[in-house]
Amino acid sequence: MNKQSAKYGDFVLTALFAAIILIMAFTPIGFINLGLIKATIIHVPVIIGSIILGPKRGAVLGGIFGLTSFIINYMTPSILSFAFCPLIPVLGTTHGSPLALIVCFVPRILVGVVPYYVYRFVQKLFKQSPKGEYLSLLLGGVFGAITNTALVMGLIYFLFKEAYAAVKNVPVDMVAGLVLGVVGTNGVPEAIVAGIITVAVCKPLLKMRRKQNL
Repeated sequence: MNKQSAKYGDFVLTALFAAIILIMAFTPIGFINLGLIKATIIHVPVIIGSIILGPKRGAVLGGIFGLTSFIINYMTPSILSFAFCPLIPVLGTTHGSPLALIVCFVPRILVGVVPYYVYRFVQKLFKQSPKGEYLSLLLGGVFGAITNTALVMGLIYFLFKEAYAAVKNVPVDMVAGLVLGVVGTNGVPEAIVAGIITVAVCKPLLKMRRKQNL
């Protein structure tokens, strides 16, 4: 396969992953409304895109993920949507905060970057092992999901601690424990699922791409 064909193939795959993200975002399968916060599985195609297409295209897919989060939180806001959309007033105020853009976009863009480097790093560590690629894909998926959950909740803690405490109706000094609880209860299951799906989808895709490059 020549370089022009490879670039075209990457463009098609990027468009395909972007379409999947948009479909998931604007149908019930993408965001699960838990009342306080919308849990998401949209990070999975971003993770897969990162590993298959590299960190640059992965970051683009992550940006699309962030944009869908912005739109969804504006169109169908939850009580915590002020942390993801600056057009939603922060609880206790009459205006939104531009800091919401950081929460909305930065973790999601990094979801498109981190898995690729985790995958490559683990592959190098276990390049002599026949199971090395399975482990590298699994950990790429797991760390991609953790990047999303941990950074979103961590940024909410640092940027919207008081508002989050008001949402939960608890003292501010209890927010750290609540954030860690969300990371544990939401983040761990999401990371396991992301790891399994990443292995299942990326393994045949990588095999196909290697054959095309021969």
